[in-house]
Amino acid sequence: MKPGRTKTTLYAIANRVKMGKKVEKSLKEKNQSAVSQDEDDPNKTPEPYNCTGNFQADFTELCKRNNMAVIPPVVHRARPPTSQSQVESSKPEKGKEKGKTSAQQQQSEAEPDPELLEGEPVEQPPKTFVLKEKFEYFKPSVQVEMENYDKPDTVTEIFIRGWKIDETMMATFAQCWPVMEKLHTINLWNTGLAGETLTMMANCIPNIVNLRTLIVDGNCVEAENWHELISEESPLQNLSLRHCGITDKGAQSLGTAIGSVKKVNMKLISLNLAGNMIGDLGAEHIAMGLRMNRTLMSLSLASNQIKDKGAIKLGEVLSRFPLSHEEVVERRKQFSEKGSPDRNKSPPPSRRADSKDRPGSVRSSSHADKDKKAGKPSGKKKDGKGGKDAKEEEKHDKTKGGKKEKEEKGGQKKGSAASIAADTKTAGKGKGKGKDKGKGPAVQEVEDAGASDFVNPLTDAADFIDGQLLVAGNRVLINLNLSRNCIGEHGLAALLKAMQYQTTLTHDSKSSGTGLMRIGVYKNKVSTDSEVLAKLTEFMMPKDPFYKPPPQTPDGDSNS
Repeated sequence: MKPGRTKTTLYAIANRVKMGKKVEKSLKEKNQSAVSQDEDDPNKTPEPYNCTGNFQADFTELCKRNNMAVIPPVVHRARPPTSQSQVESSKPEKGKEKGKTSAQQQQSEAEPDPELLEGEPVEQPPKTFVLKEKFEYFKPSVQVEMENYDKPDTVTEIFIRGWKIDETMMATFAQCWPVMEKLHTINLWNTGLAGETLTMMANCIPNIVNLRTLIVDGNCVEAENWHELISEESPLQNLSLRHCGITDKGAQSLGTAIGSVKKVNMKLISLNLAGNMIGDLGAEHIAMGLRMNRTLMSLSLASNQIKDKGAIKLGEVLSRFPLSHEEVVERRKQFSEKGSPDRNKSPPPSRRADSKDRPGSVRSSSHADKDKKAGKPSGKKKDGKGGKDAKEEEKHDKTKGGKKEKEEKGGQKKGSAASIAADTKTAGKGKGKGKDKGKGPAVQEVEDAGASDFVNPLTDAADFIDGQLLVAGNRVLINLNLSRNCIGEHGLAALLKAMQYQTTLTHDSKSSGTGLMRIGVYKNKVSTDSEVLAKLTEFMMPKDPFYKPPPQTPDGDSNS
């Protein structure tokens, strides 16, 4: 022990050292416990993820947040291999290696340089295939087509084939797809969709602004709620439901979604229902939808179970059909609304007592009251002469007013177009602070009339025959495929009659179109030597847009 140091001082120093170590240990333990609590707290809600439009990054991150055991990779859709010269010419020199797909890189690596053997060149392996690992083709993946492979946010098409999409996966897609601005096609083949996942996708579709084509072939849904895909908010123009096990129940809901008296789908252009189990009842429901629909242009009912009854109903819709009671009521409603467009508007202001069209007693009394208030002498005199003069003046004013009104009405009837043009000119010249002040009522009426392009088919000209009101049928549908069904002679005869009626129908119909241009009726319950089949084929052949007439003989007239 050094001199000057006592035992008490040494004891105090030792206590300070121990206390310092204890403080450091306590601080470390607190930090570790706080970190462990943040990591192990299951009740803490993570921050919501905002999708950026980069499908690969968004899809991977959302799958991780959903704790998926297997995350399907996002790959480019396989294409037929091309030669190396074409690949080099199609891409810039700087981005050659970056722009190559994995398949092309494997192909370039697998192709060895040609070696010379005994002076003769060795044949290179064919370029029609790419070697892959075992079972790699069957692994789940999301194939994409891109507008520009250098920009990951330009995905235009998505292809998913051969693996099941459950509710968690569909919820992930429902977050990614609406943000993708270039996406216009979704193809889900044999993905095991159910009624719940189909509803989730139907709710997501209206948010995908540029989506136009949806292909969900090979998905048998027991609920058959396919009609949810073509709701009023859906932007779909092309829908393919091949081999989905659709029965008459699903066809009924689809027919109602295509068109009814209350609402009509005005966006769907093509509908493919081939390879299902639709019978005569389902064909009748689809025909009911075609009564009001004037947008659908292509319909495929090939490889179903349609017989003569269903074909007759389809032929009836294409030629002309009798209106039901509900349709007659709607027709009268449409005409009444068209005849009185100002019915729902507010009534005009009431005419004042000093109007010239009012009776003289009311007019004179109102003027007398005004004159009394103003202190002016009234028009009546004691000798009664004033009353006669007033009556004569009123008669004179009435005759003048009547003549003026007749002249104004006649001028409007004769020169209505000129009056509208004059109104538009004066409206354009009017200077106002507001933008809408320069528009006259005539301009607004023209704009309102052009805003609604859809013409209700019930307002077409009708014929009253045998106690029924007949209206011209659907002439907007140009392609109908009824091949590989059970249609017989009677059904084909009804279709032939409908085609003949379409050609003879006048073009006075407001909702008229070109009529059916292609019809497929092959491989039905009709022999190839049938006269009806031959007539129908011969009748429809010149209408086909791809039809080429046979070349003329040298002896024939070229100008005929």
